[in-house]
Amino acid sequence: MSDQKIPILLNLVAALMGAFGQYYYKKGGQILAAGGSFLNWPTAVGVLLFCVVMGLFVVAYKMGGQISVVYPFYATTFVWGALIGVFLEKEILRPLSFAGLALVVVGVATMAIASKS
Repeated sequence: MSDQKIPILLNLVAALMGAFGQYYYKKGGQILAAGGSFLNWPTAVGVLLFCVVMGLFVVAYKMGGQISVVYPFYATTFVWGALIGVFLEKEILRPLSFAGLALVVVGVATMAIASKS
């Protein structure tokens, strides 16, 4: 297996950006619900972030990233999304939600460890 560190890092950055893209989609949806235009700046930021995410995927795979190793790291977008919800939206996570997030982290780590064997 070639070195996967940079492709993994790119997918982690993509996951964070993807979670912020969802945050901006939510903000854009709130503007739309209040009678605003579908084309508003938060929605545009969300679209831009997802375009960057797709670019990061392409770069990661161009660098030799293996999809079975690299892509599971994008699942951390669920963790980032939950943290954004807690810190920016003041959402409350219940213990079962924390357990689910822990399972995501364990799953990603398991995929990374399995790829080395």
